[in-house]
Amino acid sequence: MNNTHIELRHLRLLQAVAEAGGLTAAAERLHLTQSAVSHQLKSLEAALGLPLVERAARPAQLTAAGRRLLALAHAALPQVDAALRDLAKLKDGDAGELRIAVECHTCYDWLMPAMDSYRDVWPGVELDLLGGFQADPIALLLEQQADLVVTSDPTPRGGVTYAPLFGFEMLALLPPGHTLATKKWLLPRDFAEHTLITYPVPEDRLDLVRRVLAPAGVKPPRREAQLTVAILQLVASRRGLAALPAWAVAPYLERGYVVARPIGKHGLWAELHVAVRSADAGRAYLADFIDTVRRDSFARLPGLRPAIIQP
Repeated sequence: MNNTHIELRHLRLLQAVAEAGGLTAAAERLHLTQSAVSHQLKSLEAALGLPLVERAARPAQLTAAGRRLLALAHAALPQVDAALRDLAKLKDGDAGELRIAVECHTCYDWLMPAMDSYRDVWPGVELDLLGGFQADPIALLLEQQADLVVTSDPTPRGGVTYAPLFGFEMLALLPPGHTLATKKWLLPRDFAEHTLITYPVPEDRLDLVRRVLAPAGVKPPRREAQLTVAILQLVASRRGLAALPAWAVAPYLERGYVVARPIGKHGLWAELHVAVRSADAGRAYLADFIDTVRRDSFARLPGLRPAIIQP
């Protein structure tokens, strides 16, 4: 065991297993295949001569040896990350401006806590949120009016680099006792006779309309509301149906204020990505902001899965 080398990737792996509750979820969080995670874990266990994870447990549990290494991870990884951040500041400077454009209304629910976490380690970076709905936020990026864009559409554009944040499920929301609540999931025809309550954005920016209803030729009447809570109030008052991210409505579902059903047998999943100017992609304070947002989001929001930039 004296010749065993514990690497940072091993500590991050055990931390991910402990937080995610299983090898599959840990692999997704680390953006690795499950086989790669299993191989890393087995190699480390073989080198130590000790099991680290009780694989039969659901969720997965760490053994006594695994918990000891997890304690090391909790102690060492923050110091390593802080040191790397300090080195980046020495190289690139510790100040700058980060103007953020957001195209989704519900993004503020998770973005603000992440920004607070970021300010603690990059106090010299001035953060600014560009308010209002942006019809073409990538244009703001290219016109030097924004430095970072949170978008659901990572369509390749010259001079723009994308980084994945996370994937999330869109749920259909119904009032308690609604006749559709007896179904396991909703189909396009289930929306046909009901008002669709949405944010005030074009239809081609709504995943439910663009990916589910429009291809099926279903065009329900729409009613718009600016705030998430207003949409939920209208649903609870039987004014119509809505579709919102699962993490955005989790507290209301727990209280029974509204009920939710998947959209389609396999659910309707969407993704969020970050776009930056390619010339700025290497800036340390910008890259660390993306890492902070991704890490905080997985820690705070339920039901996320990794997003993937398609080649």
